[in-house]
Amino acid sequence: MFQERRTRLVRKAPSSSTGKKKAPAPRRGRPAPAEEASEASREREGDPEEDASGDEAVDEAGGALDDDAVVGEIAAELGDDDAVTLEPAPAPASRDRALSRFDPFSAYLAEVQRHSLLTPEEEHRLAVSYHEAQDVQAAARLVTANLRLVVKIAYEYRRAYRNLMDLIQEGNIGLMQAVKRYDPYRGVKLSSYAAWWIRAYILRFILNNWRLVKLGTTQTQRKLFFNLNKEKQRLLSMGVDPTAAELAQRLDVPESEVTDMDRRLSGGDLSLDAPVGDSDGRPMSRVDLLPMAGALADDTLADEELNELVRGRLAKFGETLTGKDAIIFKERLVAEEPVTLQDIGERFGISRERVRQVEKRLQDRLRAYLKGELGDAIQFR
Repeated sequence: MFQERRTRLVRKAPSSSTGKKKAPAPRRGRPAPAEEASEASREREGDPEEDASGDEAVDEAGGALDDDAVVGEIAAELGDDDAVTLEPAPAPASRDRALSRFDPFSAYLAEVQRHSLLTPEEEHRLAVSYHEAQDVQAAARLVTANLRLVVKIAYEYRRAYRNLMDLIQEGNIGLMQAVKRYDPYRGVKLSSYAAWWIRAYILRFILNNWRLVKLGTTQTQRKLFFNLNKEKQRLLSMGVDPTAAELAQRLDVPESEVTDMDRRLSGGDLSLDAPVGDSDGRPMSRVDLLPMAGALADDTLADEELNELVRGRLAKFGETLTGKDAIIFKERLVAEEPVTLQDIGERFGISRERVRQVEKRLQDRLRAYLKGELGDAIQFR
């Protein structure tokens, strides 16, 4: 039967009657380089769903959750579009090897699943060991056993920040902080406690890296950054006009903060060095239009000359004083750290009120003296 089928296939082949030369048949034996590359790629590329198989983990709410299945679904959903293509390396000496695409996220998932999960008894024993004796090996085991939880939480924020690996990195830092501060005697699971730290570090990273200029520095601004647009969409779906007053009332924040954050989110970053026009034939940027932070050189020089003039007149006025007046003038009116009225009163055997009266009389005399010497160049309070 096989011989008959082979005969039929041969008969169906078109005959060459035009006199054209037949193309040489490929030699058998060693496969073509393209076939080698495809076979090598198939050997290197694994199935993310197969790599995502593992034991069940316990989520922070207390229920049973298969984190390995979640990790597998994440890898399958990302697919080849999110893979990072490396630059082609120089051709190897051997032609048996071929280049393939490398996905760091898939490689990280495979590395995470190498670490087995912990039973509640093992987790409690390791947590007590680190809490009591600061056992670094126990802390490392607690961290590696909960890396799946970080991937699961970071994947929830994939739409807020494109680079998922950066979110996972920040979440891992939060996980280490949670292990460091975890108290095993509180009766709370580590995963439940760590979830708050992981989310906090991820949210802080998103807020700090949303733009070049930080959008939120206070608690109110951070609240508006994460909830303003969502509340707007919710009001629009209800048919309510999302005014600043309505948003401020629903989010329990000042109306001015809502207006300010809305303006920040709607506008982009502007460069101070970007040209905005020409002035006398040369380009002008925004930084050229900003006012100077300090005083002008002319104003500074004028103030220094006036201060020098006033110091000279004060010295001359002090030379005309004697007795209590000279002491009060030097130690109260022109001193950098004036003494108290009580100290001067005890020195001369008079009351504090009498010292105050003498000081007030000296101030009036000094004001009149400077008015006559400098005119309107100096202003008195």
